[in-house]
Amino acid sequence: MHVLPDSFDMLSSNCLDEKPWHKFPFTGFVAMLSAIVTMMVDSMATSIYSRRSKAGVNPNTDGVAAAIEGDQEMAVAGGGHGHFHSHNHQVKGGSESQLSRYRVVAMVLELGIIVHSIVIGLSLGASNNTCTIKGLVAALCFHQMFEGMGLGGCILQAEFKFMKKVVLVFFFSATTPSGIALGMALSKMYKENSPSALVTVGLLNASSAGLLIYMALVDLLSADFMGPKLQRSIKLQIKSYMAVLLGAGGMSLLAKWA
Repeated sequence: MHVLPDSFDMLSSNCLDEKPWHKFPFTGFVAMLSAIVTMMVDSMATSIYSRRSKAGVNPNTDGVAAAIEGDQEMAVAGGGHGHFHSHNHQVKGGSESQLSRYRVVAMVLELGIIVHSIVIGLSLGASNNTCTIKGLVAALCFHQMFEGMGLGGCILQAEFKFMKKVVLVFFFSATTPSGIALGMALSKMYKENSPSALVTVGLLNASSAGLLIYMALVDLLSADFMGPKLQRSIKLQIKSYMAVLLGAGGMSLLAKWA
């Protein structure tokens, strides 16, 4: 991803002291910690959502149980009908669990993209260097387009209510302009080569890099590659691998100018 080279450049800048910034790879360390913390949040949020979804089904358990028992009694006389309804109830529980998982993925991904977008917007708004601005604009366009596509797909899978979809889309759309406005407001005080600015932006970029890398590999790509559609076709898997490598190569090439 693009954010990792940026944060590496910032935390290895000559404007920073030799110790400790040039003696220890803080970028990779912070990205690793961020990925681990994201895994913890992902796991705990999934557990909470799963429990809530089960609790939401429980009030109807008596009615469902009564219906199943009635179907089973009919099945004794007329053959297999009760098993069909019981199976449907199990499938519904499985879909509820999967829906909870989609919602967690959408929320965590939204958080990571918001942090990343604010940092890029802040850097763009505060910068007075034309060369830096051109690179950031190019990175911004690519990032917002592809991140929007990924996040939009996750939000659709999560099947949120209309207002929650509006809120998620609004925050995704507003964070970068807000970051740019904040950067412009702080442009007189903000010095992009000052040690405090380099450390702050570098650590934030490294944190968002770890979060987004975890989300991309574990919650998005892995879920698709391990899904039944790709598992049934080796050719489709190979095409998908090529697409992933092409995308990673394109974003890495973009980092040469941004």
